[in-house]
Amino acid sequence: MSFPNCPQCQSEYTYQDGELLVCPECSYEWKEGEVLTSETQEIIKDANGNVLVDGDSVTVIKDLKIKGSSSVVKVGTKVKSIRLVADASDGHNIDCKIDGIGAMKLKSEYVKKV
Repeated sequence: MSFPNCPQCQSEYTYQDGELLVCPECSYEWKEGEVLTSETQEIIKDANGNVLVDGDSVTVIKDLKIKGSSSVVKVGTKVKSIRLVADASDGHNIDCKIDGIGAMKLKSEYVKKV
């Protein structure tokens, strides 16, 4: 019986142990058909559950006060060419430039994909 190559190191020497497939070279274990999306890249979604990718345009769905300023990003503000930040510890997982305000970070829960 032929088993698929290891998704982590591409080793051809994988074997089955119960319901898991195991790689003897890197010790990675997975179920057949399992995809590595959660380990290699975090999926970031907007307020409606649409998956966001780098370069998307989004619209702000809530007035957002800018910390340390009296300015506000208004509802309906369109933001072009966003850049996603995968491991944002503070929850601000979108880097962008907003016309009239400048560079800032946003939380994906306050935007929707255009």
